[in-house]
Amino acid sequence: MHAVRALCVYCGSRDGRHPLYLETARALGEALAERNIALVYGGARVGLMGAVASATLNAGGRAIGVLPAFMRDRELAHESLTELHITATMHDRKAKMAELCDGFIALPGGIGTLEELFEAWTWAQIGVHAKPCALLNVGGYYNQLGAFLDHAFAEGFVRSSHHDMLIVDDSVNRLLDRMMLYEAPLAPSRPHIPPV
Repeated sequence: MHAVRALCVYCGSRDGRHPLYLETARALGEALAERNIALVYGGARVGLMGAVASATLNAGGRAIGVLPAFMRDRELAHESLTELHITATMHDRKAKMAELCDGFIALPGGIGTLEELFEAWTWAQIGVHAKPCALLNVGGYYNQLGAFLDHAFAEGFVRSSHHDMLIVDDSVNRLLDRMMLYEAPLAPSRPHIPPV
């Protein structure tokens, strides 16, 4: 069983078109608080990012933000967080988020959300960390991405063990349960690298 004290949530800085996106972001925040799991996220007060943080805090949980200085200067910072870490660069931000968490979840989002999740998943693939990576597939948002990943596997560009690393579910609580049970595969061809 994977010890989970804090989860990093990647998600959109916009609300998206469907109300289900905001509803699910709030439900995830509430579920994290109920399970006594701290939220680690990008530190902003806008979009799904702000919704998951506010829901976590309103339910009595801990929300830890990590924000580059230039974004704080644009007045995007959530002012009520348990902790707010300010970094010099986006690279520092991602490294700090990875350091503070025990796993990664992507809610619906855009290019930045995908880039962050794929980097975390790549780190897992090469053994930089042994933390679970997950997609919360709200309203089928990630169906087409899932189909592409299946295609990449079928075409021989993604190993079966790496393909199966990514946890995909449309239920908040089922996804969290599966993350708790995650065991990282060890690649026999290389030594295990300690987690970030």
